[in-house]
Amino acid sequence: MIDGPAPLSPRVPDLPSLELLVGVARLGSIGRAAVAYGISQPSASHRVRTMERLVGVPLVTRSPRGSRLTPAGTLLVEWAGAVVDAARVLDAGIDALREQRDQRLRVAASLTIAEYLLPGWLVALRRDRPGTAVSLGVENSAQVARAILDGDADLGFVEGPGPVKGLRSASVGHDELALVVGPGHRWAKRGNPLGPGELAATPLICREEGSGTRAALAAALRGHGEPAPPLLELASTTAVKAAVAAGDGAAVLSSLAVADDIAAGQLTRVPVEGVDLRRSLRAVWRTGTRPTGPAADLLALAVRGRG
Repeated sequence: MIDGPAPLSPRVPDLPSLELLVGVARLGSIGRAAVAYGISQPSASHRVRTMERLVGVPLVTRSPRGSRLTPAGTLLVEWAGAVVDAARVLDAGIDALREQRDQRLRVAASLTIAEYLLPGWLVALRRDRPGTAVSLGVENSAQVARAILDGDADLGFVEGPGPVKGLRSASVGHDELALVVGPGHRWAKRGNPLGPGELAATPLICREEGSGTRAALAAALRGHGEPAPPLLELASTTAVKAAVAAGDGAAVLSSLAVADDIAAGQLTRVPVEGVDLRRSLRAVWRTGTRPTGPAADLLALAVRGRG
């Protein structure tokens, strides 16, 4: 058996009722106390009667000239005054905690979302919450998930396929992966689409393990043969694009990340058929919690696609 304080008796009135009784003592009338606390007089009278039933003794004597506390009511108000004052201190402390929470937001995002989508969402958040300081960690999707699970970020954004144990998620958009090569690659002028088997068998220039883009490609090619080992592993999308543009390698990257390079002629998109390269972009947070304050606002902006 665990020692500790006994639970409160059901005879103890609730806090709003105690606060009302203190108001009756101060204002001399149930009606005036009802007005002060923004409730109807019948509701206030009902609360007083409920308190009297709980306590088991009359608390208020009513007359045409107002309401007067009984001796028991006067004693209860003396005790209740300290409870109400303590509750006000608690309420002020909770407000301070909320203000402290709302002054900062820790975000972790995978590279594609951080570079191409998150800036617009953060600009919109800044308009709504100019006093919130935002810190942003840019990681691969696996590292973003770990930051949320470890409590190092309040909200995360990932590109990887499928759920992550311990995290809840909401879709914030969609993306499509694109197979790209440099202008001098043998596939640059290829007319017929590449099939999934040939794509799986081709060594690609890839992001590191844990990358959402790499995981999404592996999921899309599942069942189409054993994937070839990477030709090269690099830690950033920019590095992958530069290596592809400069050499004979190919890469599969977010269409958001390569759109400008394709338009500038620095990369060429190769058509692919027989494999679905679309993916969902998701916000993530810890299971058993829900985003609050600025994290909830940023999530709403992302879901609406506002920027």
